[in-house]
Amino acid sequence: MATHRVLVVQHEDSCPPGWLGERWAATGLDLDVRHPYRPDADQQLPDSLDEHDALVVLGGEMGAGDDADFAWLSPVKSLLRQALSRDVPTLGVCLGHQLLAVAAGGEVRRNPHGHATGVTPIRLTGEGAGDPLLEDLDRRPVVQWNDDVVVRMPAAATLLAEAPDGSPQAVRIGPRAWGVQFHPEAGPQIFDAWTVDKPSANLPRADGIDVAAAADDVRAAEGELRALGDLLADRFAAIVGAPLARQGS
Repeated sequence: MATHRVLVVQHEDSCPPGWLGERWAATGLDLDVRHPYRPDADQQLPDSLDEHDALVVLGGEMGAGDDADFAWLSPVKSLLRQALSRDVPTLGVCLGHQLLAVAAGGEVRRNPHGHATGVTPIRLTGEGAGDPLLEDLDRRPVVQWNDDVVVRMPAAATLLAEAPDGSPQAVRIGPRAWGVQFHPEAGPQIFDAWTVDKPSANLPRADGIDVAAAADDVRAAEGELRALGDLLADRFAAIVGAPLARQGS
């Protein structure tokens, strides 16, 4: 059985593949995790996806339009456009979801409802209920930690899930590219690194967020959150390993 190689773009040390990476490694996927914010030559991004069978773009604190400050964001968008044009299986998480939307012609801005954090349920749309990645996940709890959201969907995007405030939580673009605003990779350890383990000056204060309570909620829901992360990882791995069904074939 051939091993499928997945390019994983990690934007900062505190945003690793987490549960998704653990599950994919266990299923036999070959994860090529790149850290383009590091100076090492072997951590820089390839110019093409010729040597990879799938693309995963993780989250980070930077914005989808911060190319001037984070030089690798523009190459990430180029890789996402390549993936879309070639129907390469793709998953964008949080920032990765936003970068995918921008690469496809959408728009990202600050969430008008404020910073989203902690554990919230997602609501599937009719399209989401039949989606191979998200089906059966209606009302399931997910981890949130973001300031920005997609405010204008790409023309080619299908909305699959929404947050309680109506903001997009999952989209599909083309047959095999998905973006999720939530964090299926994040458990208590990763969430703590974003919240209670950070200097208080770096945390969002204006929205009146109780980060300690949010971290407690993540710990309390750990079993459900891990099950959802494993399920999404398994489904994406199956998509990576499956041939693309062409219309009329």
